[in-house]
Amino acid sequence: MSITIRPVTTANQEALLLPNEPFARFGHFHVTRDAQGWHHNETLDDQPTTQTFPEEGYKLADIDAAGFALAAYDGDTCVGLATFEWQYNRFVYLDDLKVNSDYRRNGIGSQLLDAVRPIARAHGCKGLCTIAQGSNLAANRFYLKYGFQIGGLETFRYEFTSAKGESDIHYWLAL
Repeated sequence: MSITIRPVTTANQEALLLPNEPFARFGHFHVTRDAQGWHHNETLDDQPTTQTFPEEGYKLADIDAAGFALAAYDGDTCVGLATFEWQYNRFVYLDDLKVNSDYRRNGIGSQLLDAVRPIARAHGCKGLCTIAQGSNLAANRFYLKYGFQIGGLETFRYEFTSAKGESDIHYWLAL
C-alpha cells in the first residue's frame, strides 16, 4: 500500500467529506499528577462498545481561516484526514484525526502527523498539541506511542452533558 499525504486545497476539498466511522471503546485511560509529574494507568471495559462522532460539516474556508488540513490518499481515494489549527502559543493543535476503518492500523495516522512537522516548523511552531477523551483508550495509546506527552487533565468539560464523568487528556509534542 502506497499512501500519499497532500494538503487539502480547493482542488481536493472533497477530502473534508471523509465520513466519521465507528471506533472501538474498550477501556479507560486514567491520569494523575504528583510532584514527580504525570502518571497514567488503564482499565479495560467488561463490555466494549463502539462510538461514531457526529459529522463535522467542514468547509475549506473555515479550516483555512484557523489552520489547514492534510489528507491521506491510497491512489485517488482519500483514506485519512487531519485538521489543524494555529495556536497563540506557537503550537499547532490537532483538531481532528480520522482514518477510514479499512485502513486503520497501517500507520496512516502517524504519516499524517509526520507530514505536519515540517509545515509547523516552517510557521515557527515549537510543537503539536491535542486532546483525547479518557474513554478512548486507543487514541490515548496512539498519542503516547507517537511520542506525545501528557500535559494536562480536564474533568469538568462534560459536567452538564450526557457524557458527565468523561475527561479530556491534553497532549503535547515538542518539535
